[in-house]
Amino acid sequence: MGVRSFFTKEEQTQIVDAIKEAELNTSGEVRVHLDQHCEENMLDRAAFVFAKLKMHRTKLRNGVLFYLATASRKFAIIGDAGINQKVPDDFWDSIKEHVLSKFKEGNFADGLSEGIIKAGEKLKEHFPHQSDDVNELSDDISFGKQ
Repeated sequence: MGVRSFFTKEEQTQIVDAIKEAELNTSGEVRVHLDQHCEENMLDRAAFVFAKLKMHRTKLRNGVLFYLATASRKFAIIGDAGINQKVPDDFWDSIKEHVLSKFKEGNFADGLSEGIIKAGEKLKEHFPHQSDDVNELSDDISFGKQ
């Protein structure tokens, strides 16, 4: 099974809808990226994907990447410099734990969707949605390594 078919069309729509819902709470920008394999350090790979998707180019440096390597069973959430300057080091831990608990049950789409919405709620405190907010990054899921 290729990485593009890991989620059904309905699950992909569910995840994109969660991104849109999360971004109603915050000016932060959320992306989801799937690789099939991650042979290198997961955080290094997630940071590479973050840069490749130009997530560091948001006005407030408040992009968030949910990175999942499906076959390698690796998952990370990383935020840009603007977020990391304002939040504690363990900011993503509770969200990551919640998502991983859903993954262990086999509920990958629900886990990501719920984690994304929780991220939007937590980011609201530091980066509230603005009336003139512009969606700076695509809400679509991106796919990489097979």
